[in-house]
Amino acid sequence: MIATSNNESNNIAGAQRGFTLIELMIVVAIIGILAAIALPSYQQYVIKSKRTDMMSEMHNIASEIQSRKLAQGAYSNALVTGLGGDYPKQGNAVYTITFTPNPLSANWTITATPKSGQMNTDGMLSLNYQNLKCRSIGTDKKCGSDNSWNE
Repeated sequence: MIATSNNESNNIAGAQRGFTLIELMIVVAIIGILAAIALPSYQQYVIKSKRTDMMSEMHNIASEIQSRKLAQGAYSNALVTGLGGDYPKQGNAVYTITFTPNPLSANWTITATPKSGQMNTDGMLSLNYQNLKCRSIGTDKKCGSDNSWNE
């Protein structure tokens, strides 16, 4: 059996525990780089999902317009009461819905204008009686019946 002195056992027991400042700074730098890459992508994802939700809601409104027209016999009788205003109805409103023309005719258009806040640079959305979906940002306008408006 090898005898150890009291000093040797104190050195072993007093061995370094924990992390050095340099190691912690490297971890913080890595987390910062990952956050700088991930955060803008996440924000774009949130904006795109809100835009898609609004277009889905506009399709629901269009369906309700058609139902009211069938029930009342003409577009001029199809009231848009309760269909316009701020959306979503629950939570923070992101868009304001308007109708053109008002009162409705056979050539109606639903327009969603972003409220000031995070969506104000995203552009206006529109859906017409022909199921043509558009997104307008300034003079740039993307339209289609497919998903090209959401790019």
